[in-house]
Amino acid sequence: MTNGVKAQARTVDAATGNGRHLRIAAVADLHCARTSRGKLAALFSRMAEDADVLLLGGDLTDYGLPEEAKILAHELKDVRRSQIIAVLGNHDFHSEKTQEVKEILIGAGIKVLDGDVVEVKGVGFTGVKGFMGGFDERMLQPWGEPAIKLIVRESMEEAMKLESALASLHTEQRIVLLHYSPVRATVIGESPEIVPFLGSSRLEEALHRHHVTAVFHGHSHYGAPEAKTSKDVPVYNVALPLLARLNPGRPPFRILDLPVRAVDRGR
Repeated sequence: MTNGVKAQARTVDAATGNGRHLRIAAVADLHCARTSRGKLAALFSRMAEDADVLLLGGDLTDYGLPEEAKILAHELKDVRRSQIIAVLGNHDFHSEKTQEVKEILIGAGIKVLDGDVVEVKGVGFTGVKGFMGGFDERMLQPWGEPAIKLIVRESMEEAMKLESALASLHTEQRIVLLHYSPVRATVIGESPEIVPFLGSSRLEEALHRHHVTAVFHGHSHYGAPEAKTSKDVPVYNVALPLLARLNPGRPPFRILDLPVRAVDRGR
């Protein structure tokens, strides 16, 4: 792990340690639809049993509809005592009712981050949606038509929002939640034509200017489950369709068992 911080990402059937740990369960791309009532509660209950913090990495709804957000809130009703932290994804913006969706989720006790920060038991969390733009030397540049410049501007603004949030955290360990990927490696497996639409290296640049323990994202249903940034920050793709396909018959979420100096096990 990065910067000498030992954290082990492991599957949900791994044995629980006896040390001082903060256990994080992460999943993305729930795509909660009108037909999802009764289909997600068991997943959330299992996540809450296995972890202290639940991370939801965007595309929480299928069409970005308030009624879908209400169904998701209902599915989470039995785990509201857990710390639930989320970011929105591109699907949550589709119907242009983003503020309504966000307010419903916040009303259900979910901390929806958009450059905000949360501290849980001495560990700092922040998140943004992120945006597209491509990776490394192929990253889109602000040249040409106004529409291209708007894409680059949005990508830069999301990266700057993330960097500002990280700068405001003073915890020893920082966890970042995104929807779009900050690295190419966790989207490899997708059709090459869509790779530039799945994330941006500008997000990676923001991570490297601050001490980050681990990053979770979704959006890439056919990518790779884990990788590292060029400076060895662990990155986990927790898109539900990806995890379900790679681990059939097992709950589709990722556990991060994070040692911390002091953990109050009480809720």
